[in-house]
Amino acid sequence: MFVAGAALLVACGGDDSSSETVNTEAEEQAMRIVSLSPTHTEILYAIGAGDQVVAVDSMSNYPADAAITDLSAYEPNVEAISEFDPDLVVIGDDFTGLADQLTAIGIKSWVSAAPTTLDEVYAQIADLGVAVGHGEEATALADSMKADIEEIVSAAPAVPEGTSYFLELDDTLFTVTSNTFIGSLYEMFGLRNIADASEGDTDYPQLSAEFLVSQDPTLIFLADTKCCEASAEKVAARPGWDVLSAVAAGNIVELDDDIASRWGPRLVDYVAAIAKALESVES
Repeated sequence: MFVAGAALLVACGGDDSSSETVNTEAEEQAMRIVSLSPTHTEILYAIGAGDQVVAVDSMSNYPADAAITDLSAYEPNVEAISEFDPDLVVIGDDFTGLADQLTAIGIKSWVSAAPTTLDEVYAQIADLGVAVGHGEEATALADSMKADIEEIVSAAPAVPEGTSYFLELDDTLFTVTSNTFIGSLYEMFGLRNIADASEGDTDYPQLSAEFLVSQDPTLIFLADTKCCEASAEKVAARPGWDVLSAVAAGNIVELDDDIASRWGPRLVDYVAAIAKALESVES
């Protein structure tokens, strides 16, 4: 997940710079869908379009019955995709111009960049639903997610002003600022992102251990438990990290990388994990 060199891709297929959706859907309901976006694969199955999906990319590991293949979302091969005879290809951020390549050989595509707000998430789910003939189910999913997230946030314990956090994307200390979609989720709970004080003009900064210590976050969230095998125990054992308040208080939260990097149905679980972590913060 989140790696340097690809603008720190959020959710396996997009940065937070745009939420534009390009829909080149077929006039008839798509019956042979190829999904090259893990987030949208989860959405497709959640809205009842799973039976229409004939192939998904190698990173689309959820749900368990997804039609996973060795197709790459990062280096898509038009010939390999066309072998599945799709009538619609679902793409995340189209960094490679795949949509145009598919159009050239008569294959329709649905393209959508990473969202920047929750409202854009809900709108994107609804739009994809319409594109695959499951508009009502998609709207119902979006409405349910919105209600659940609002309830979680409103019920979350209040934290002292200035309560801060560090979100670790990998073991080289890449993170996000509050200007990103992921950062905005934490902001809903009144948490201060230590990365906002970092130098540079990127919203995906790489922090130094010295900077981290100087900021002394109240909470540490690990979104690299799968990719980098990070754990609360390993973080606590890092040289010099024992002085951090989060380490001393045991406020290190292990997240599921996939859930923390996608904005599909399990976004509710991510928000719930943040809320749960606040229970251990002293008022």
